[in-house]
Amino acid sequence: METQLSELSGNLAELSYAVDTFYFLISGALVMWMAAGFAMLEAGLVRAKNTTEILTKNILLYSIACVMYLLIGYSIMYIDMPEGGFLPTFGGMIGDENAAIGDSYYSARSDFFFQVVFVATGMSIISGAVAERMKLFAFLAFAVVFTGFIYPIQGAWSWGGGFLSAAGFSDFAGSGIVHMCGAAAALAGVIVLGARKGKYTKDGKINAIPGANMPLATIGTFILWMGWFGFNGGSQLQLSGFDNANAVAQIFLNTNAAAAGGAIAATLVAKLIFGKADLSMALNGALAGLVAITAEPLAPSGQLATLIGAIGGVLVVFSIVGLDKIKIDDPVGAISVHGVVGVFGLIAVVFSNDGATLGAQLYGAFAIFVFTFVASFVVWTVIKAVMGIRVTEEEEYQGMDVIDCGMEAYPEFTTKR
Repeated sequence: METQLSELSGNLAELSYAVDTFYFLISGALVMWMAAGFAMLEAGLVRAKNTTEILTKNILLYSIACVMYLLIGYSIMYIDMPEGGFLPTFGGMIGDENAAIGDSYYSARSDFFFQVVFVATGMSIISGAVAERMKLFAFLAFAVVFTGFIYPIQGAWSWGGGFLSAAGFSDFAGSGIVHMCGAAAALAGVIVLGARKGKYTKDGKINAIPGANMPLATIGTFILWMGWFGFNGGSQLQLSGFDNANAVAQIFLNTNAAAAGGAIAATLVAKLIFGKADLSMALNGALAGLVAITAEPLAPSGQLATLIGAIGGVLVVFSIVGLDKIKIDDPVGAISVHGVVGVFGLIAVVFSNDGATLGAQLYGAFAIFVFTFVASFVVWTVIKAVMGIRVTEEEEYQGMDVIDCGMEAYPEFTTKR
């Protein structure tokens, strides 16, 4: 009898291991699908002459993130430095042991896959903010540093068990660690880069530069919305068991509710301010709702999640308008969506998480932002000095597709035959 019970227990443990590993991998695949969402969103919100280049940036930044995080980033973020060592343990996640370090309920390789698509998401935030006037290879050079070093270092402070974790900082799925981090790096890049030609006039006028393809931007937003279920749901880390299954269901419910609340609120605010229903604000409102709930998607009720998302939707409209007034040119609104609302998401944790404190949340937000902004500003400045980061005025007028890629996305509209 004891032997049978032991065998049954072992079989259940193996089944649980398989289920949780598979869930982790599927969640990672959903987050990877967000790369397509960012590509479509950004391609829709830039001008036609810059479409091919923004798509090239998105597929290459994802690839660079995967390689750099494999070689360096994951080791910095999660694997202990060798005693007396100077360099991290390269490839530490693909050693002899499959089981996660300190646990046995999912494969360590599935953990790596889930984490690597997160760093790619952080880098995707930057590409839209610096679009239409940055040299392609300058951007890719920054991607190497950001995904290999900047993101993993600040991530180690909390998810890797560092000082922010010890201070009580809570960020369930990355409102600050992923989204605000990406926005801080983007803000530094935009400041070093400058605004697009013609965006702002000397007399203070702000000229709108509409995107080329709003259907594409809308598709991109829906893809991101869908991928976010993996982003937040996968961060539960485990599906097997009554409590975990119920937690994942609640996370999905709250994630969806927050996005809906953000889209509705942003649209209503845009109507009040501009007198029209602004699609771009509705799209960014949905994304703002998603960012706002990401720091704590489990604890709130569905109603509170909707309210948190709605506040994010309101904030993003005022932030986009406000950044324009101080001449921070962000073609897709990424700094507002992921940065300003990312900070709010960290603060909103205290609305439903009794274990979180406002002081710890603000401390974590400050530490992540300052480190990422300063480190990114230094890297952007070095790249500018070494190889330049901005194309010439004439090249900007022609468009990045021709200059960087030699290929137009919509040749039938721009090429005479």
